[in-house]
Amino acid sequence: MPLPIVAIIGRPNVGKSTLVNRLASTRDAIVHDEPGVTRDRTYKQAFWGDRDFQVVDTGGLVFADDTEFLPLIREQALTALTESVAAIFVVDGQAGLTSGDEEIAQWLRQQKVPILLAVNKCESETMGLTQAAEFWNLGLGEPFPLSSIHGNGTGELLDKLITYFPPVDAIPEIEEIKIAIVGRPNVGKSSLLNSLVGQQRAIVSPISGTTRDTIDMVVQRDDQVYRLIDTAGIRKKKNIDYGVEFFSINRAFKAIRRSDVVLLVIDAVDGVTEQDQKLAGRIEDEGRACAIVVNKWDLIEKDSSTIYDYERDIKDRLYFVNWAPTIFTSALTGKRVPNILDLVDQVVSQHRRRVSTSVINEVLEESVRWHTPPTSRQGRQGKIYYGTQIRSQPPTIALFVNDPKRFKDNYRSYLERQFRDQLGFEGTPVRFVWRGKKARDGERSGANRAVRV
Repeated sequence: MPLPIVAIIGRPNVGKSTLVNRLASTRDAIVHDEPGVTRDRTYKQAFWGDRDFQVVDTGGLVFADDTEFLPLIREQALTALTESVAAIFVVDGQAGLTSGDEEIAQWLRQQKVPILLAVNKCESETMGLTQAAEFWNLGLGEPFPLSSIHGNGTGELLDKLITYFPPVDAIPEIEEIKIAIVGRPNVGKSSLLNSLVGQQRAIVSPISGTTRDTIDMVVQRDDQVYRLIDTAGIRKKKNIDYGVEFFSINRAFKAIRRSDVVLLVIDAVDGVTEQDQKLAGRIEDEGRACAIVVNKWDLIEKDSSTIYDYERDIKDRLYFVNWAPTIFTSALTGKRVPNILDLVDQVVSQHRRRVSTSVINEVLEESVRWHTPPTSRQGRQGKIYYGTQIRSQPPTIALFVNDPKRFKDNYRSYLERQFRDQLGFEGTPVRFVWRGKKARDGERSGANRAVRV
């Protein structure tokens, strides 16, 4: 992508994620005292002066240990360096120069990328130069004393950093589609991301909880840009302790809110679980477009009716999002994975769709002709005067009636089915706002009323 990329490198717990949050002016990167919280490389957009760029947070580098995820973290850091125009090597000014820093410096000198040395945790400006002095011994040039928490010294670092950026070219802006990939732990979300991107973008492991942070990846297909957001696996609330996993899941929920479309990944072997149902309810509540991805389909024994029976069961059990299309994939073999972005395009177009008032009222007229509104025991019948779409994302339709209380849930559900049957809206929730006669009279008299959906 056109934005310059800057890799953030360093030992565990030197404050890399805190610096990323400072540069990106967010609190998205998880900051925790426990080493090894960041494992994958995560991208955040930042700016300085008149330049926009991306910072890549990476896991803490340890060269003397090959246990657990450490070799994979090193692999991710190397990938980040190869795509970066410059790198920031973060060290701990309070801990001083360590053998781990020296090992990383030796490794960085072998890479073909400019390195800036950031001496973090220099909260005192007067002591900062003294703390930074010993890091001249690394042979990486001038050490910049700074405090990621307070922001002291970051300006000098960034002034130097942007001198390594390529000249600004006239690049047309393209609206991106944000795609959140959510699901329970170990259903194959990171494998799907890697398969979609075509590279080892996220660490994949059979150990549940491998992904800790939300991981953004921007890809382009033809003229469309997609931001893929991998998230931590979401377990039952009662099984979650306060700590890293707690923050990871909050990031996942935040990813749903900032997305245009959510890919709800289901494990084909396990089928739909109670936790999948809760996630479906969350997606519907947030008003996001949705497609259901049944992963590991290659592990299922099939006959001519398997896929139809499975899809029927999904519709029944995930009734919150029974309007969402389903695709059966295998991230391992790549089967149907390329079709996911085609499905995303379809549901996003429905999520952003606008329907003219005349068409809405034609649907209403036809629906009322087939099934008239209910009449109360006192002989008072509900009347629908007209409808109009008041917003999109998701499509929201205001229905002006004599009394909203006369329309019970069964008739409201009937009308939603009619709108979906006649207008589509596959892959997106549809909201209906029922407004009584007073609201209707206010509209006619020119009153400017805000509609709260």
